Amino acid sequence: MAVTSCRTFLARLRTAGVAADDPEELRLQKSLLFFATGLICFASVAWLLIYWQLGPRFSSNLPFALQLLLVGNLLLYLWTLNFNFFRQVQLALFLFMPFVAQWSIGSFIDASGISLWALLAPIGAVLFIGPRESGAWFFAYVFLTVLSGGFDFYLADSLLAQPPKVPLRTTAFFFALNFVAVSTIVYLLLRYADGEKHKAQQRLQEAHRLLQVEQDRSERLLLNILPGPIAKRLKDSDQTIADGFAEVSVMFADIVNFTRVAEGLTPQQVFSMLNKIFSSFDELAEKYELEKIKTIGDAYMVAAGLNDACRNPAESLADMALEMCALLHHDFSVNEMHLELRIGIGTGPVVAGVVGKKKFIYDLWGDTVNVASRVTTEGVPGIVQVDQRTYWRLCNSFDFQEPQTIQVKGKGSMIVHRLIGRRAATRVSA
Repeated sequence: MAVTSCRTFLARLRTAGVAADDPEELRLQKSLLFFATGLICFASVAWLLIYWQLGPRFSSNLPFALQLLLVGNLLLYLWTLNFNFFRQVQLALFLFMPFVAQWSIGSFIDASGISLWALLAPIGAVLFIGPRESGAWFFAYVFLTVLSGGFDFYLADSLLAQPPKVPLRTTAFFFALNFVAVSTIVYLLLRYADGEKHKAQQRLQEAHRLLQVEQDRSERLLLNILPGPIAKRLKDSDQTIADGFAEVSVMFADIVNFTRVAEGLTPQQVFSMLNKIFSSFDELAEKYELEKIKTIGDAYMVAAGLNDACRNPAESLADMALEMCALLHHDFSVNEMHLELRIGIGTGPVVAGVVGKKKFIYDLWGDTVNVASRVTTEGVPGIVQVDQRTYWRLCNSFDFQEPQTIQVKGKGSMIVHRLIGRRAATRVSA
């Protein structure tokens, strides 16, 4: 227990008593007060030694007492971490001890204006507490200065009749020394404060930069989940997002015999296989400015017509579907298992929106989605199959096989068209 307390005390001493959760302004105040305490402790010893070197042998009791009080209060603070009490006591010592020293020597002139050191109290109050609270300390400094001056004024005749305690040369030297010393300490404190504020500003800028990086990362992650306009609406409002679209083309792509193929693979191999294929599909969706909706197991869902970026939604979706088939047929670095796709496209009205508040996704609902899913399920591997409404949108630019009639669950008989490819006349313009 004692060893732990000792280590804690030493750690506080090394860090000037600064706690990890202290705000930047409080950190600066603690650091400045530690710095000022060290400067004044050093200056009081140097002041006494220089006096002795020049002749006058003043008692060392007062400087030694100042040292003990300053250091003792510092150690008490490190033990209790009561910073408010610590700075009030230190400022009181800064203020009163110079006047006590002056009164013990004699007049303002005999003491070479040593009371000027008390100016460090109101200046320190500005730095350690704040400009508004420093007014009382400045008033106390002015009051003690006027009081000392009044005593010297009324006792001037009696003081002149006595031989001077300090030689005039020493008095003149210490007048200059006191002004230089106080000015130096004030300068060092202000410079130290400016340096610490600059460091704090750099830390704040670095924190802001890291926050901006994290925000950009979160923004990219959100845009990978939701379309840009939807993400913006979610951030700007808590309202439910549900939009109706009169005509949207929806495509599903299923991997043929995926369950049978996956049975002989490890989970890592299954993930790697799907990740390669679906990542390639994502690139195609971005190329054709289409909106990927989601993946459902081995199924991939894309929609066209949800935004203004795509000028010919149904045609862009058909081009992407054909390129997906070609990719799996020719690029075996992506399709190592030589898998095939069943692709179906349906066109019509949909409702698009975000459901729920957690783990939400942007999804589509409506009969058009059901039709696209059924057309895909009843499709032929390697073939893109579309419903009648999609055919009307594509027939002028694409070639099709003869129409087929299929039985669709919940719909009965449905005419579908199997896409061959773009017509030669439209391939160049596309």
